[in-house]
Amino acid sequence: MKALFGAVSLLLVLGIVSLLVKKQLPSDAAQSPQQQSQALQQQVKQQVEAALQQPRAVPDEK
Repeated sequence: MKALFGAVSLLLVLGIVSLLVKKQLPSDAAQSPQQQSQALQQQVKQQVEAALQQPRAVPDEK
């Protein structure tokens, strides 16, 4: 009985997770490869610009 309950619980959890994954994937999959590339390039550009805006630490001279 315990084994049956465990198997049913596992199948239920796997079903819920698969539904959530299906729900999340179409938003990324709907973009064309060109749109994905442009979005990735924009993210990299923003991260580089943010990194360049941060002040660098200057070591103390003795």
